[in-house]
Amino acid sequence: MREQALRVTELLQGVDHANFLGDENLRLIAERRLEIIGEAASHVSPEFRSAHPEIPWRQIIGQRNILIHDYGQIIPERVWESASRDAPELLRVLDGLLKTGDQTLSE
Repeated sequence: MREQALRVTELLQGVDHANFLGDENLRLIAERRLEIIGEAASHVSPEFRSAHPEIPWRQIIGQRNILIHDYGQIIPERVWESASRDAPELLRVLDGLLKTGDQTLSE
């Protein structure tokens, strides 16, 4: 999750909303990275999820399901919000957990 959050955050550095919406390849790369984050989140243990309610697990996994299964339902604005706002926040939270040495991260 951390690696993909970092990659999508780096991908969008210096990219504004209009450029994102106008660049199909950029949108597809961001969508794919968000899919991978959601897939990884779905494999995190229920115990870890419960221990870290600051991470919006249900929303992350739900977005993955929409991106994978509802191609006609993908709203570029939501992808932009998730990639430009939520991914950097997720990265911040995950980095914080790593800094504190959360032992459950290795499980």
